[in-house]
Amino acid sequence: MPRILLIDDDEHLAAPLATYFARFDCALDSATRPSEGLAKLRAGDYDAAILDVMLPEMDGFALCRQIRTESDIPIVMLTARGEVMDRVVGLELGADDYLPKPFEPRELVARVQTILRRQRVRPVAPAGASAQRHVFDGLTIDLDRREVMRQGNRVELTGTEFELLALLAAEPGKVFSRDDILNRLRGHEADLYTRAVDIVVSRLRKKLEPLDCIKTLRNAGYTLAVARGEGA
Repeated sequence: MPRILLIDDDEHLAAPLATYFARFDCALDSATRPSEGLAKLRAGDYDAAILDVMLPEMDGFALCRQIRTESDIPIVMLTARGEVMDRVVGLELGADDYLPKPFEPRELVARVQTILRRQRVRPVAPAGASAQRHVFDGLTIDLDRREVMRQGNRVELTGTEFELLALLAAEPGKVFSRDDILNRLRGHEADLYTRAVDIVVSRLRKKLEPLDCIKTLRNAGYTLAVARGEGA
């Protein structure tokens, strides 16, 4: 059963949400303060985290940034105002999805289930390619272990970042439009679809530096431009 951690200072929210999540075979734990939530994440084995933006001690953005220095756990942000910039900032800091308040519990469950499913599903390699990993010059993508090595060093990616890289690596040289990518990375609202893709690509590029392997083709999309390595 997946274990989810909710960090929200609304003490009346956790209990009914935990009951609702249990209906979908998900265990929801909670914390009302960021310090308590961080302690639980460090001590427990959670599959995803849900963060409110408006929190005591530090806001949800700072909390997301801190979690990303320690873990690639999937994160859903709850934005009280539902403002576009709040959502953009959350995505830039490494959140996998967002949901404006007030929200329907069923939609929150669906968002969490989607990112957990992306964590579990291994992309299908094209005919003739290795079903387990993609090997390029300076870059290895292990699909079974969900592990990425850049010039011999492991790169910590979020689930969304890994799925994007795996998609591009399945057919290097092919140009994937934003719509192609969005069909794989579902979960974001329509008004931020295009912006969300650009943000995830930007995050991924920074993590793969000094490799410069994700190219942008203006008005077309993105492609992985890197030579196959030995063992590919």
